[in-house]
Amino acid sequence: MSEYMFILLISLCVPFVLSFWPPLKFYRHARELALTIFFILIIFGSWDILAVRREHWQFNPQGVWYFRFFGLPLEEVLFFIVIPFCCIFTWEAILYLKERVK
Repeated sequence: MSEYMFILLISLCVPFVLSFWPPLKFYRHARELALTIFFILIIFGSWDILAVRREHWQFNPQGVWYFRFFGLPLEEVLFFIVIPFCCIFTWEAILYLKERVK
């Protein structure tokens, strides 16, 4: 497993498991979540592809797997899915907890 993939999996563990916690009901907005993540992937993924093609940055081959999508390592593509999921989950969890404290 690559270092990058390991970090993504560690980042995803708690938010993914807790997203099924019944009181939070995070899963009820799955369609909106998927649409939001899709747009993030398209917008920032395109920008990332362009930056890699222009050689503004590159990825250490020792830190990522060989699989590529439009020149991006699999881990980089998954970054645009995993991290927005974690951020949106965290935001929704904070809103839920804020309502409970009132």
